[in-house]
Amino acid sequence: MSSSNSTVRPAPDQVLTDIAEYVLGADIRSDLAYETARHCLIDTLGCGLEALEYPACAKLLGPIVPGTQVPNGAKVPGTPFQLDPVQAAFNIGVMIRWLDFNDTFLAAEWGHPSDNLGGILATADWLSRQAVAAGRKPLLMKDVLTAMIRAHEIQGVIALENSFNRVGLDHVVLVKVASTAVIGRLLGLTREEIINALSLAWVDGQSLRTYRHAPNTGSRKSWAAGDATSRAVRLALIAKTGEMGYPSVLSAKTWGFYDVLFKGQPFKFQRAYGSYVMENVLFKISYPAEFHSQTAVEAAMQLHQRLREMGLSAADIEHIRVRTHEACIRIIDKKGPLANPADRDHCIQYMMAVPLLLGRLTAADYEDEVARDPRIDALRARIECVEDPQFTRDYLDPEKRSIANAVTLKLKDGRTLDEVVVEYPIGHRRRRQEGIPLLVEKFRRNLARRFPEKQQRAIAQLSLDPARLEQTPVNEYVDLYVI
Repeated sequence: MSSSNSTVRPAPDQVLTDIAEYVLGADIRSDLAYETARHCLIDTLGCGLEALEYPACAKLLGPIVPGTQVPNGAKVPGTPFQLDPVQAAFNIGVMIRWLDFNDTFLAAEWGHPSDNLGGILATADWLSRQAVAAGRKPLLMKDVLTAMIRAHEIQGVIALENSFNRVGLDHVVLVKVASTAVIGRLLGLTREEIINALSLAWVDGQSLRTYRHAPNTGSRKSWAAGDATSRAVRLALIAKTGEMGYPSVLSAKTWGFYDVLFKGQPFKFQRAYGSYVMENVLFKISYPAEFHSQTAVEAAMQLHQRLREMGLSAADIEHIRVRTHEACIRIIDKKGPLANPADRDHCIQYMMAVPLLLGRLTAADYEDEVARDPRIDALRARIECVEDPQFTRDYLDPEKRSIANAVTLKLKDGRTLDEVVVEYPIGHRRRRQEGIPLLVEKFRRNLARRFPEKQQRAIAQLSLDPARLEQTPVNEYVDLYVI
């Protein structure tokens, strides 16, 4: 038997070169993208500050070797830690994703582009402190915002037409790839080095979604993105040494990503890279709930109020019917026992039962103390999800990108309440004017969880002043968050 495999090293896959050329060459000219990135920055950091209140998150933070201090290292907001950029990226990434309460982008693949901020902020802060120590100029916060826009775009544009979840892979692969590219730019990598770094990200082998789905749902889903963005920092630093890459990492016959992990299918693209994703990102403003349920939770809150006005409660409900989109059913339609908070915040029935019963849904409502209430599981058992094909089409329509849910309550006395339909959650671009003031309030609440009033005021004043924020050195901005 003879082999006909060619030993000629091919040109890099087009997917790699397109990303490299975008991060090195494309100017971001969209005012809306920068405005949204500023809101994304404060919301993401605020969510991280709230997560610090949870011991399960806090126990993962800090240096690998306790007590380690890194001179001129990156600082972790809301903590006393100063770490190497890889570990700092993990820390920041874990914080900001822990409560599943910041931005989302939904398409053929879903994910949270703000996850990239872990690697971006850690690298930019470390580089800035190194520069200041050497008498050079630090990076500015506008550099962070630009990197965020680019990372959102890379992650989201790939996600538009390519479903990783359908082949069992977790969406954090896109965090690793996007973070690697923009961190490579921050580190000053050449085009060839960025392509090499990207190839290292794809060749890694990728996370399974096992930890996101019953019966194995668990807390790794809260630190998986921190792991991915910190890995990106590591790979970009490896590429900076001149380490070689693997040019046909995606397309290589038999051994490439497409054949091994993507059922032999090459990626498809709907649009070129620009600033579309940041402009259209979805904010979680009111509820820390998996995004496919956000409109269902809004509807549940409206129905809770309606029941109160009628002198009734959730105990009077016989059956709940939810018209929804296919992705919701595939990911969060769950029956049976829920093992932990990670299980509960990815169950639409749980996320609706709590507001119907209690008129609220907070991060604390996923904890065991609340979940022990037997009324929650009793009400969950009465919730039925059915797909509405039009909702599924509107979910995928690039002009709509709705996340619709429609809820109908049938009461024990035989009456049926009018259906409540919510197509666009409050964090959607179509509801920006309504949502942004609430997002700012959320940021202020999260600052108050961690800092004294004077420090809160200093952070808020700078963060909400676009011109000042963009021209602030990264290290000076991060210093505002130090305890």
